[in-house]
Amino acid sequence: MTHRIEPAARPYEKDMEATLEKLMPPGVEPLVLFHTLARNPRVFRRFMAGGLLDKGSITLREREIAIDRACARCGGEYEWGVHIALFAEKAGFGADEIAATVAPGADAACWTPRERLIVRLVDELHETHTVGDGLWAALKEEFEDGQLIELVVLTGLYHMVSFTVNALRLPLEDYAARFPAA
Repeated sequence: MTHRIEPAARPYEKDMEATLEKLMPPGVEPLVLFHTLARNPRVFRRFMAGGLLDKGSITLREREIAIDRACARCGGEYEWGVHIALFAEKAGFGADEIAATVAPGADAACWTPRERLIVRLVDELHETHTVGDGLWAALKEEFEDGQLIELVVLTGLYHMVSFTVNALRLPLEDYAARFPAA
């Protein structure tokens, strides 16, 4: 599968090179996603301004459960694989957690009851585009309002990212994880 839009090539706009360099760990080339979005500097900058990878109101592990599950549900292997490669270890994910992000249902033994609620939230948003009263009540017992807002927005943001990488048919990063065999 070949990408539909060629990634931007150097030379970039004056500040774009510096922006791209700041996005990745030292020695890691910016993602094909970032190079491709750089073809439209306005969209790229607005996309980057919407990121939620900073320290938020939920833990890194909770953030990655929401992101990885959202990407998996959308078939966004590109972004799922990048997040597994760059954040799974930091989030305390082992093989069981990685597999559970793509497995059906929220009942994997590796998840705590709180983490199962995150998986259920992402799944319900994906399937129904809303959250039913029963799940919302369970979430409210476990999470503060600001945390719920963050989880819902993360889910929507990574649906958008998955739609983008899938529609543009971006090639998978060499170092990124691949979906487990079904």
